[in-house]
Amino acid sequence: MFEGDRNDLDAYERIVDELAARRVLDVGCGTGEFACRLARRGIAVTAVDPAQASVEIARTKPGAEAVTWIVGDATTLPPLHVELATMTANVAQVFVDDEEWTATLEGIRRTLSSGGHLVFETRQPSRKAWLEWTPDLTRQRAELHGGEVVETWCEVTAVDGELVTFRWTNHFESDGATVVSDSTLRFRSRAAIERSLDAAGYDLVDVRDAPDRPGREMVFIARTR
Repeated sequence: MFEGDRNDLDAYERIVDELAARRVLDVGCGTGEFACRLARRGIAVTAVDPAQASVEIARTKPGAEAVTWIVGDATTLPPLHVELATMTANVAQVFVDDEEWTATLEGIRRTLSSGGHLVFETRQPSRKAWLEWTPDLTRQRAELHGGEVVETWCEVTAVDGELVTFRWTNHFESDGATVVSDSTLRFRSRAAIERSLDAAGYDLVDVRDAPDRPGREMVFIARTR
């Protein structure tokens, strides 16, 4: 799994500090980079992701021993009380069905203390980021631990309204094996997201530009009522 440069997380760390949060829920934590960053600073972190393989990788990182790891999603969490919940990268866009998105927002709200915050980002639909998801523009090579070299690239396979389906291909040079992974993201409008937050019991605090992708993403900050 390739994480690349995660300078997008710097802005989230600043928001954690801005909101003085000491208990954080990281939804869709992936391989745990953000959760471990916070844990190394002494912040109490619960991290949840449905992919067992990603969580297993996360457990190997420095600071992981201080994180509470959960394989699952925001709708099946045990009782929690946190001050801030985050969905970094484009986790908020993987919930393509309105029912699934609403259930996620409501599940997160149940974990937040009174006046607690939810922070997440989503891509600006008008920028049509998927037009740049081509093999020529996304191709990269990486050397894994042990010397294995992998070439990876992305290509869009379907666009249907707000839904964009794409495929990541990973080619391992040592034995010629190829592994593909298909995903779909939903590019909701700002207005649609604001309506969904209101319906789920949040007040919108701010919508910011993402520092690492200016003009390309919206960072939502919402507070429980």
